Amino acid sequence: MLSVKGLFTEYPNDRGQTVKAAQDVAFEVPEGKLFTLLGPSGCGKTTTLRSIAGLERPVSGEITVDNRAVYSSSNNVFVAPNKRNFGMVFQSYAIWPHMNVFQNAAFPLEVRAGRPSEREIRDKVMRVLAAVGLEELAERDATRLSGGQQQRLALARAIAMEPKLLLLDEPLSNLDAKLREKMRFELKRLQSEFKLTTVYVTHDQSEALALSHQIAVMNEGRIVQIGSPRDIYERPRNAFVADFVGASNFIDATVLGPLTEAGAYRVTTALGDLEVRSVDTLAAQDKAVIAIRPEDVALSEQPPAGGQNACQGKVEAQVFLGECMDFQVRVGETLLLARAHPSMRAPVGGTLHITMNPEKCIAIPNSESGATT
Repeated sequence: MLSVKGLFTEYPNDRGQTVKAAQDVAFEVPEGKLFTLLGPSGCGKTTTLRSIAGLERPVSGEITVDNRAVYSSSNNVFVAPNKRNFGMVFQSYAIWPHMNVFQNAAFPLEVRAGRPSEREIRDKVMRVLAAVGLEELAERDATRLSGGQQQRLALARAIAMEPKLLLLDEPLSNLDAKLREKMRFELKRLQSEFKLTTVYVTHDQSEALALSHQIAVMNEGRIVQIGSPRDIYERPRNAFVADFVGASNFIDATVLGPLTEAGAYRVTTALGDLEVRSVDTLAAQDKAVIAIRPEDVALSEQPPAGGQNACQGKVEAQVFLGECMDFQVRVGETLLLARAHPSMRAPVGGTLHITMNPEKCIAIPNSESGATT
């Protein structure tokens, strides 16, 4: 449905220097799916979204929706933003303060070419207001809404125009933590109910994992990995992705050689020899970094009956987080972060036994450039 190919967007900064905001960005979003651009501030994700919206003019590349080019450097095509029929919700909701809730949601329909009838407008607007739970507030002044209600109104306004594409730029970032979590479910429900093809921009990893069908992780203007939320989390292609998307332990390793199972290797580390997995082909003596999520570092007070990747260490610190306990466990010179059930009550200075599932120990070559998709 949406196709972005070879997109480069650059602009001058205040000092006249060229900012290379988006560099060779390419991805596709199937109809009815939610695709997230995830990355730290300044990585180019918002510039990419604004390029799709037509609010930035790229240097080169191609953007098509339903096989219709809205931007093509080779064919000299640039469709104005108001002619693309895209809905957009910004970090600031841009609610019209002089209008009530109904008028805000109806505004895009009233000013569009081929304006629907008054009855059609009312039917469309009340349907989306009901979907976001604001139908009872249709006549309320928009300025009298809470932050969460304003966020839902901004979504309703974007959905009411039945956009070809919905573009969301950090739409939940101004909400408090509990409301943000609630709105994730609401947003996912609305996206599914209206079958909206959506591009979502965020720096919040948990938000991206919770909402997306696919995620593109960006760094320094480039996409470094595209995959499903599970792929991104469980099979990071480089240390940047492993570190940015959730917490990880990183352990230097040297490859001893491949095992019989495809993608399985034995490596030597400061923790001893480990069995690991890699999506890249490794050879004996290659240098690698092993990424292990804290929840995949299994702890026990008794020696395990068996199992691979076993060692033991001393508890250096512990933090109670309610639903879990975080432990720092020192194994020789290596400090591991482990996440365990709160029933684990090992004291600081106590000994714990560690096992790590080889499927969860991901080997990343040190030579990995971080520019693969």
